[in-house]
Amino acid sequence: QVQLVESGGGLVQAGGSLRLSCVASGSTFNINAMGWYRQPPGKQRELVAQIISASNTNYADSVKGRFTISRDNAKNMVYLQMNSLKPEDTAVYYCNARTYIAMNYWGKGTLVTVSS
Repeated sequence: QVQLVESGGGLVQAGGSLRLSCVASGSTFNINAMGWYRQPPGKQRELVAQIISASNTNYADSVKGRFTISRDNAKNMVYLQMNSLKPEDTAVYYCNARTYIAMNYWGKGTLVTVSS
């Protein structure tokens, strides 16, 4: 089992920045990929960014050039630096961990609200 806890959400004006953090605990040695998903109001959950290693990352087209995902394996943490935020980035952001046998674990989410 892997437990995930997010932090760093909040209210920010358009054009501003936020940094989300997620700490993993439990069977962290089983984790292959970590990532961030988001669920805007009334919409389905979608991938924002995923990282396996510093040279192996994946971003949604809508956030490329604005968001940066990073990972600190020694601390079992994953971060999402969000710059140039837009109102359409408003969502609940969920941390995700995927194990080597493709099991997925989720945090409870942190709300990001971007005001125009």
